[in-house]
Amino acid sequence: MDSNEVSYDIEKSIDFAFSGKFVLNFYDYLKIKEVRKKDIDSFLIESTTIKNIYYLITELDEYMEGGNDKNHKQIREAYKHIPKPQARKIRNFLMSIINDGFRYSNDKKPGRKKKTK
Repeated sequence: MDSNEVSYDIEKSIDFAFSGKFVLNFYDYLKIKEVRKKDIDSFLIESTTIKNIYYLITELDEYMEGGNDKNHKQIREAYKHIPKPQARKIRNFLMSIINDGFRYSNDKKPGRKKKTK
Protein backbone atom coordinates (compact mmCIF):
# COMPACT_ATOMS: atom_id res chain seq x y z
CA MET A 1 0.00 0.00 0.00
CA ASP A 2 1.30 3.41 -0.91
CA SER A 3 0.28 5.43 2.14
CA ASN A 4 1.01 8.70 0.33
CA GLU A 5 -1.50 7.80 -2.38
CA VAL A 6 -4.11 6.75 0.18
CA SER A 7 -3.56 9.95 2.16
CA TYR A 8 -3.89 12.02 -1.00
CA ASP A 9 -7.13 10.28 -1.97
CA ILE A 10 -8.59 10.73 1.52
CA GLU A 11 -7.60 14.39 1.70
CA LYS A 12 -9.08 15.01 -1.74
CA SER A 13 -12.35 13.37 -0.64
CA ILE A 14 -12.39 15.59 2.46
CA ASP A 15 -12.05 18.65 0.21
CA PHE A 16 -15.04 17.39 -1.79
CA ALA A 17 -16.99 16.76 1.45
CA PHE A 18 -16.57 20.38 2.49
CA SER A 19 -18.19 21.35 -0.82
CA GLY A 20 -21.08 18.93 -0.22
CA LYS A 21 -19.90 15.94 -2.29
CA PHE A 22 -19.22 12.69 -0.46
CA VAL A 23 -17.29 10.63 -2.99
CA LEU A 24 -15.29 8.07 -1.00
CA ASN A 25 -16.42 4.77 0.45
CA PHE A 26 -13.16 3.94 2.22
CA TYR A 27 -14.04 0.28 2.82
CA ASP A 28 -14.64 -0.32 -0.89
CA TYR A 29 -11.52 1.68 -1.71
CA LEU A 30 -9.42 -0.60 0.52
CA LYS A 31 -10.98 -3.71 -1.01
CA ILE A 32 -10.24 -2.53 -4.54
CA LYS A 33 -6.65 -1.70 -3.58
CA GLU A 34 -6.36 -5.11 -1.84
CA VAL A 35 -4.66 -3.52 1.14
CA ARG A 36 -3.01 -5.91 3.59
CA LYS A 37 -4.09 -5.94 7.24
CA LYS A 38 -0.71 -4.84 8.55
CA ASP A 39 -0.67 -1.90 6.12
CA ILE A 40 -4.10 -0.60 7.11
CA ASP A 41 -3.33 -1.12 10.80
CA SER A 42 -0.13 0.86 10.44
CA PHE A 43 -1.92 3.58 8.48
CA LEU A 44 -4.67 3.91 11.10
CA ILE A 45 -2.13 4.27 13.90
CA GLU A 46 0.70 6.29 12.35
CA SER A 47 -0.87 8.38 9.60
CA THR A 48 -1.00 12.13 10.02
CA THR A 49 -4.04 12.06 7.75
CA ILE A 50 -5.98 10.00 10.29
CA LYS A 51 -4.78 12.26 13.11
CA ASN A 52 -5.99 15.27 11.12
CA ILE A 53 -9.37 13.61 10.62
CA TYR A 54 -9.72 13.15 14.40
CA TYR A 55 -8.77 16.82 14.85
CA LEU A 56 -11.38 17.93 12.27
CA ILE A 57 -14.03 15.79 13.97
CA THR A 58 -13.25 17.43 17.30
CA GLU A 59 -13.46 20.92 15.77
CA LEU A 60 -16.74 20.14 14.03
CA ASP A 61 -18.15 18.75 17.28
CA GLU A 62 -17.19 21.95 19.09
CA TYR A 63 -18.64 24.06 16.27
CA MET A 64 -21.97 22.23 16.43
CA GLU A 65 -21.98 22.38 20.24
CA GLY A 66 -21.53 26.15 20.24
CA GLY A 67 -20.52 28.19 23.23
CA ASN A 68 -19.30 31.64 24.13
CA ASP A 69 -15.77 30.99 25.31
CA LYS A 70 -12.74 32.11 23.29
CA ASN A 71 -12.12 28.69 21.70
CA HIS A 72 -15.72 28.27 20.51
CA LYS A 73 -15.76 31.78 19.07
CA GLN A 74 -12.62 31.00 17.09
CA ILE A 75 -14.08 27.75 15.77
CA ARG A 76 -17.38 29.44 14.94
CA GLU A 77 -15.44 32.02 12.94
CA ALA A 78 -13.53 29.31 11.07
CA TYR A 79 -16.62 27.28 10.14
CA LYS A 80 -19.25 30.01 9.87
CA HIS A 81 -19.62 29.37 6.12
CA ILE A 82 -20.87 25.82 6.82
CA PRO A 83 -24.42 25.34 8.11
CA LYS A 84 -24.60 23.02 11.12
CA PRO A 85 -26.56 20.30 9.27
CA GLN A 86 -23.81 20.24 6.63
CA ALA A 87 -21.14 20.16 9.38
CA ARG A 88 -22.93 17.13 10.85
CA LYS A 89 -22.82 15.36 7.47
CA ILE A 90 -19.13 16.13 7.08
CA ARG A 91 -18.42 14.86 10.59
CA ASN A 92 -20.30 11.64 9.88
CA PHE A 93 -18.38 11.22 6.63
CA LEU A 94 -15.07 11.65 8.46
CA MET A 95 -16.13 9.10 11.06
CA SER A 96 -17.09 6.68 8.29
CA ILE A 97 -13.54 6.85 6.91
CA ILE A 98 -12.11 5.84 10.29
CA ASN A 99 -14.80 3.23 10.95
CA ASP A 100 -14.34 1.73 7.47
CA GLY A 101 -10.60 1.43 8.09
CA PHE A 102 -11.13 -0.44 11.35
CA ARG A 103 -13.88 -2.61 9.85
CA TYR A 104 -11.63 -3.54 6.92
CA SER A 105 -8.81 -4.38 9.33
CA ASN A 106 -11.15 -6.53 11.40
CA ASP A 107 -12.41 -8.34 8.29
CA LYS A 108 -8.81 -9.08 7.30
CA LYS A 109 -8.09 -11.06 10.48
CA PRO A 110 -6.82 -14.55 9.72
CA GLY A 111 -9.61 -17.11 9.62
CA ARG A 112 -12.29 -14.71 8.37
CA LYS A 113 -14.34 -16.21 5.58
CA LYS A 114 -14.65 -14.17 2.45
CA LYS A 115 -18.18 -13.37 1.50
CA THR A 116 -19.17 -14.53 -1.95
CA LYS A 117 -22.04 -13.18 -3.97
